[in-house]
Amino acid sequence: MNSKFMNRFIEMASKIGNQVHLRSLRDAFATIIPMFILAGLAVLINNVLFPFIFSGETLTIAQDFGNSINNGTLNIAGLLLCPTIAYFLSSNKGFANPISAAVVALATYITIMPLAVEVPFNDDSIATTGALTYENLGTEAMFVGIIIGLVATEVLLVLNKTKALQINLGEQVPPAVSKSFSTMLPAIITVSLFAALSLLLQVTLNMDLITLIVTLIQQPLRQVGTSLLGYLFLYSFGNLLFTFGIHQSVINGPFTEPFLTQNINENMIAYSQGTEPPNILTISFQTSFAQMGGTGATFCLLIAILVFSRMKPYREVGKLSLAPGIFEINEPMIFGLPIVFNIPMIIPFVIIPILQTLIAYVVTAIGLVSKTVVFIPWVTPPVISGYLATAGDWRAPILQVILIILGVMIYLPFLKVSERVLKRQAEMNG
Repeated sequence: MNSKFMNRFIEMASKIGNQVHLRSLRDAFATIIPMFILAGLAVLINNVLFPFIFSGETLTIAQDFGNSINNGTLNIAGLLLCPTIAYFLSSNKGFANPISAAVVALATYITIMPLAVEVPFNDDSIATTGALTYENLGTEAMFVGIIIGLVATEVLLVLNKTKALQINLGEQVPPAVSKSFSTMLPAIITVSLFAALSLLLQVTLNMDLITLIVTLIQQPLRQVGTSLLGYLFLYSFGNLLFTFGIHQSVINGPFTEPFLTQNINENMIAYSQGTEPPNILTISFQTSFAQMGGTGATFCLLIAILVFSRMKPYREVGKLSLAPGIFEINEPMIFGLPIVFNIPMIIPFVIIPILQTLIAYVVTAIGLVSKTVVFIPWVTPPVISGYLATAGDWRAPILQVILIILGVMIYLPFLKVSERVLKRQAEMNG
C-alpha cells in the first residue's frame, strides 16, 4: 500500500514538474537570469567600488554606469519576461513559429499599458500620455509579464488552429513571409482582444489591466510565497520532493523563484537609490543561507563526511562531490551517497534548511546582518556568497560559518545512523 502511494506521489509530482507552462516559466527565467546577475554586479560597482575611487559630483556621474545597466535589466524585467515566456511556451507546444508568438506577446504587453500615467514633476506629479514607465515595465509588474506571456500565447495558439484564420501564400514565397502571413489573423485578433479588454476595464472600473493583475493576482500570491511560513512550506516541500528523485525546481522554480527574484530586484533598486531595502526573503538570501552547497545544505554534509566519517564508500562519494558541492552542485551527493530514498538522510536534508532560514531571517530582521541587495549567481560558493549578496557586510560570512557548523552538528548523528544501515545491508547481502 505504501509502495503504491509512493509511486503515485512520485508520478504526480513528475507530471507537475513536466507541465508545459511551468517548464516554460523555468526556461524563461533561466534565459534572463544573466541580466539580473549583471544588475547585481552593477549595484556592487556603483555602491562598493566607485565610492572608493570617486567622490562628489564625479561619483554621481560615474554611477550613471550602473544606473544605465539597471534601466536595461531590472527596470524592464516584465518586458524581458513576457516575450521570452511566449517563445518557450509556443516552442514547447510545438508551434512552428515561436518568434511570432514572442512578438505578439510583446505587442500585447504594450497594448495593455495605461494610456495616461503619472510622472514626477517638480516634487509633484502630472498626468501625461505617450509614455511607458519603468513601474509598468519592470520589477513591480514582472508578474504581469508572466501572465500576459502565458495567456496571450495560449490565445494565439488556439486561434492559429482555426483553418479559416490561416492565410496560405503557397510554396513560392520565402518561408519567413509565409509563416508571418499564416499567423497574421490570429495575431491581429489576439492583440485586439486584449485592447478591447483594457478598454472595457477602463470604462467600467476606471482601471488598467496591469493594475488589476498586480492588485488581484500578483500581490496575494507574493504575500503567500514570500511570507516566512509560506516560503518555508514551499521550499521544504521542494526539498522533500528531491529526496524522492524529483528535482526541487519543480516547486521552487515556478512557485517561489519569480517572487524571490522580484524581492531581490526591489532590494537592488532601493540600495542603489540609498534607501532601506524592503525585503528579507530574496533569491540571494536563499542562495546564501538556505542552500549552502546546494539544496538541503549539503555542504554541511560534505564536511561531516570528510571530517568524521570512516566509511570508505561515503568518503569516496564525499571527495568526488566536494568540488561541485563548493559551487552549489550537489547531484553527485544526492544520487551518489545517496540521499534519495535514504530515510536517515531525508530528515536532516529537509530540516536543516528550515533552521538555517529561520536563524538567518531573525538575525537579519534585528539588524545584526544586512539584507541581501545583490543578485548573485546560484553557483557562488558559501561564505563568499553572503559577503557579495549583502554588498560587503563582513557579518554575513560569519553567520554562514555558524550555520554551516550547526548543519554539520545536525547531519552528524543521522550520518552515523546511515552508516549503520549501510553496514547492516552489507552484512545481510554478504
